[in-house]
Formats: sequence, C-alpha cells, structure tokens
Amino acid sequence: MGEQQRDGHNVRGERGALPEETRAWEELVATARRTVADGLVVGTSGNVSARVGDTVLVTPSGVPYDRLAPDDITGVDLDGRQVLGTLVPTSELPMHLAVYRSTGARAVVHTHAVHATAVSTLVPELPTIHYMAAALGGPVRVAPYATYGTDELAENMLRALADRSACLLQNHGTVAHGASLSQAYDRTAQLEWMCRLWLTASSVPGMSPNLLSLAQVEEVGEKLRGYGQQR
Repeated sequence: MGEQQRDGHNVRGERGALPEETRAWEELVATARRTVADGLVVGTSGNVSARVGDTVLVTPSGVPYDRLAPDDITGVDLDGRQVLGTLVPTSELPMHLAVYRSTGARAVVHTHAVHATAVSTLVPELPTIHYMAAALGGPVRVAPYATYGTDELAENMLRALADRSACLLQNHGTVAHGASLSQAYDRTAQLEWMCRLWLTASSVPGMSPNLLSLAQVEEVGEKLRGYGQQR
C-alpha cells in the first residue's frame, strides 16, 4: 500500500497551470474517483496520470481522491521534476514516467483491483479466457514482483507491456495506458473483468475452462482494428 505514504517533504511547482492542464486535471480527478466507486481501488491504493505536452499530471501521494480540489493540481516533467503544485506526487511516479518515455500513451491508470491482483499471484500470464485479450494487444503478462516505487518495478513493468497496453504486476495490481484517460480506464476495467472471469471458471470443481489459441486471439485483433464508427 505504498501509494498511501507521503515522502515527508514539501515540493513546490514553479509555475501556474495552463488551461489545458486544468481541464486534464479535472478529468484525472474524476477518473481517480471512478476507480474507487467501481471497486478497482480501496482508499488511495492506486494512482492515475495524464500527459499534457511534456507535463505529466499525477495523483498526489496519500490523498483520498474525494478530497482533491482544483488547487491540488500536481505535475512533473518527464524527468520527474515537479513543475505544478505543492503536493508530493505518488510514490509510483517511476512507473508512470517509464510508460510515457517508452510509448505514445497520454494516460496511465494503476490499480490494486482484487481479481487482477489475485491472478497475478497464480500465473505468469493471464490465460486467454476471452477474445478481448486482443484489445490489450494479446495475452496479458505478469511483471515479476519488485518493491513499489522502484526503478526495478518500472523496468519489469515495461518488459511485460511490450506490444501490450496493459499488464499485471505480481502480488501488486494492474497498469494500463491509452490515448486518453477514458481509454486507459476502460482497459483497466476490461482486464479486471477478464481476471474475474478466469477465476470464476477455474473455480468449478472437476472442470477446466476452455482457452483460446493465440491464433484465435490474433484473428480478433485484426477484426478490432475496424471496430466501431470509422471516420
């Protein structure tokens, strides 16, 4: 539960927020509150970030989301130097920055969702119980355990995220990224649902769930490229 701890020092941002950063902060806070409302987070056990230009807005360490206000905006540059706000950023900042430095993501959601965390303790990869694994890039990997807030954890996460938009963190939780906060959140919720589905099917005595082949998942991945309203 490292995200619930403060680092014991005060950091002050160097400038005021731009209008686009203020709007992104409002959406970020709403997304963070949604993770609690939907049962993906207990207390302050997860964190959310969004990239606006070269600034990463991120939930602060140890502050309940229902207490966050517009003036609590917290932002860092891609090197982790605080440029907005006075609240200490989440202790999981290295994970968030690693995603932004390595991908084109504009948002990251990290949770301790119960079913996903349970699966992370059981297998090195979520079994392909449902074709929506394709929406996350393929079978979801489990990043080996490392202490929260460390560069080691960030490195393990990046390896698990290779060609994927979400992964599990062993004995820890989930990470998902996307082109927007809504997409990152939807991927987080989809991953938790698939984990719950696999755990439910696997719990039937004397039965083993049918799993999809990699070829079947890849076939769905091709179909998903043309899914939805095309503009």
